[in-house]
Amino acid sequence: MSLIKFYNIVITLVIVVVAAVLARGLWLHYMNDPWTRDARVRAKVINIAPDVSGYVEYLAVTDNQRVKKGDLLFRIDQDRYKIALSRAMHEVEMRKIDMALRKDEARRRQDAGHLVVSREDTNQANSAYKVSLAQYQQALDQLHSAKLDLERTEVRAPADGYITNLNLHAGDYARTAQPALALIDEHSFWIYGYFEETKIHMVKPGEKADITFMNGTQMTGHVNSIARGIYDAENPSASNLIANVQATFDWVRLARRIPVHITIDKFPENQVLSMGMTCTVVLDAPHQRAWWDIF
Repeated sequence: MSLIKFYNIVITLVIVVVAAVLARGLWLHYMNDPWTRDARVRAKVINIAPDVSGYVEYLAVTDNQRVKKGDLLFRIDQDRYKIALSRAMHEVEMRKIDMALRKDEARRRQDAGHLVVSREDTNQANSAYKVSLAQYQQALDQLHSAKLDLERTEVRAPADGYITNLNLHAGDYARTAQPALALIDEHSFWIYGYFEETKIHMVKPGEKADITFMNGTQMTGHVNSIARGIYDAENPSASNLIANVQATFDWVRLARRIPVHITIDKFPENQVLSMGMTCTVVLDAPHQRAWWDIF
């Protein structure tokens, strides 16, 4: 055998061994290390619902617009609420005058003494004054409520964020407690990584997480918490409240995926995050495998 042929055989064997070692390492990483490609961006979605009902008189935002906390989103027709406020103000004036009259009457009867006015009339005058005082306080409460209703006709952003999927238009009728539009809180983005149950024992709160999006953008974060329950569609309750477990004849059992909440530590500049984006999460676990474990 020539020396060249010997070298060729040796080089081929080395390449085969290196390829086998690399393939073994990749296989162990894929099967055992805590990582997942099934991760999604999540955020707080605030359902904006008016506190009063009425026609939308003015819409101040557009779809996907960024807003700051306190910015006007839309305004409900105020005419009816202005009338209610005026009525409440008149009611306060009436109750205030009536209270003053009852108070003067009660004081006069009290000053007259029991020889001129009976004790019963004096007590009745005092009771009438207390009733008028309560009615006056009630009118003040109604006035405050009318002012609040008028103020609430202007619906404002409760947080910094983005308007999304806007389906509200000027002229629509907005109802109390009925969501009218959605606002995504821009300070609330996080990652939900769905890890296989066979790897969840390696996931620890506080561990560093490397996040890679499909466009190649990378971020860092850390494990915040692990979900303690997922829906079991195969375990519905029977009529007698006992679990109705169906017989399973599958040869292959797929590992269930457990949600893991991952907090993003730092946002890269000019990075656009949208709720629902997918990414890959690799945890920097402290129990990394040594190189000889590959063999």
